[in-house]
Amino acid sequence: MRAASTESDGDDFTGSLSRRRVAIVGLGLMGGSLAMALRGRCAALLGVDRDPRTLALALEWGVVERAGSDPEKILPEADLVILSVPVQKIIAYLTELPRLHPGNPIVIDLGSTKKGILQAMADLPERFDPLGGHPMCGKESSSLENADPLIYQEATFAFVSLPRTSALARRLAEELAVAVGAHALWLEAETHDRWVANTSQVPYLVANALAGSVPLEAAPLVGPGFRSTARLAGSSLEMMGDILATNQMPILEALQKVRQRLEKFESLLEYSQFEDLQRLLSEGRNQYHTLVAKEGKK
Repeated sequence: MRAASTESDGDDFTGSLSRRRVAIVGLGLMGGSLAMALRGRCAALLGVDRDPRTLALALEWGVVERAGSDPEKILPEADLVILSVPVQKIIAYLTELPRLHPGNPIVIDLGSTKKGILQAMADLPERFDPLGGHPMCGKESSSLENADPLIYQEATFAFVSLPRTSALARRLAEELAVAVGAHALWLEAETHDRWVANTSQVPYLVANALAGSVPLEAAPLVGPGFRSTARLAGSSLEMMGDILATNQMPILEALQKVRQRLEKFESLLEYSQFEDLQRLLSEGRNQYHTLVAKEGKK
């Protein structure tokens, strides 16, 4: 087994991704899709996953070159470690990483909230070079069987650096985003968590509430509108549970805004104030088009 080099790479390191031995921890939807998108773009591609079936499938499909369930046997070979597991498992991995890896790797995560992860990264020994990441893409079905290298295409790949993050690690993160067809966006952890509460986590809760409130006898009339609106309700409970538990205050603030708007709808409908209702609906539609247009111009 070859441990990752403990020598400093220096800021003149060029062609960094193509020369990196990359280990992805978690070969589900996001990690598996990332591995597929990185094939042929790095020196070696390794995988860690606790599920034997996922490991077997990853090797059968050639998603990674080598994979195993024991991170101690895989991670020391990598000089770039990417953590693609639920948020609280990422935090747990970060506490174990000094024991699992004897070298000085760059460490990037794909977690959906950043504050807790960045705090754990700050506690890593100085030999590690960490930064946070979060690609804004995915599906509600989180397994390797649903992996698709194209899900990163044109997506925003948010990154959050620490004061200790090197210029080399920042360049490598941007190169990683370009390699999978995404757009890098650098944010502060608090800003990221506040924005994503509005654009991802509250939409999940709204979709879940919608799905949970529709009577089963209405199933014959379920059509594309319901499916597209409630799609996020099918997301992994483990993943979403971690996300909700690690971003409570921004989610609560965003939920309050949605609740206030729903209460306006309810009041206007109750008192048949249809002109005011039309104005409120128009305001929401215009906001939607503005948000989507800005997303499309990144």
